[in-house]
Amino acid sequence: MGMSVRSFSHVGITVSDFHKAVQFYWEVFGCPLVGVADTPPERVRTFFGVTGEAPSCKIGWIRVPGGGVLEIFHFAPKQPAEPIPWNRVGLTHISFNVRNLDRWYDYLVRKGVEIVSRPEKSPRGHSFFFVRDFDGNLIEMMDLGYMHYVLDWLGPLGGWLFRRGMYRQYYESHG
Repeated sequence: MGMSVRSFSHVGITVSDFHKAVQFYWEVFGCPLVGVADTPPERVRTFFGVTGEAPSCKIGWIRVPGGGVLEIFHFAPKQPAEPIPWNRVGLTHISFNVRNLDRWYDYLVRKGVEIVSRPEKSPRGHSFFFVRDFDGNLIEMMDLGYMHYVLDWLGPLGGWLFRRGMYRQYYESHG
């Protein structure tokens, strides 16, 4: 293989209210806003394909502890949100890696965050539950348990081994 990515960079979501999104991700998850840009109307028209007399787009970068970034877009004019079914091809949710899932669950209930499911344990040992942000975007709260350390320290080695072993079929071409 000639090229590979260095790390995960960011995920982008369009929000209904820029200020509310900044406050939500800071007050609930401790993720600070680290940058803001206003896009010129002509670029909003040509790059994003948003029409209107004076279309606008405010972009913000919210830093997630551990290195990821949540890039938020606020457009005017805006379109209404649409529910995203799990089986539609495309993005379905974002996920935060946390410790002590039950405490997070209780904390988010106290904060008034919409809870979608109760914490549960997967067959592979990690625990998770889902919530929604104020726009209805799904957020998975996941506690990887001991697998956090395995993936952090042994992830590259595991990827190398699995490519050559039990997951080989996914790396072979389909003719």
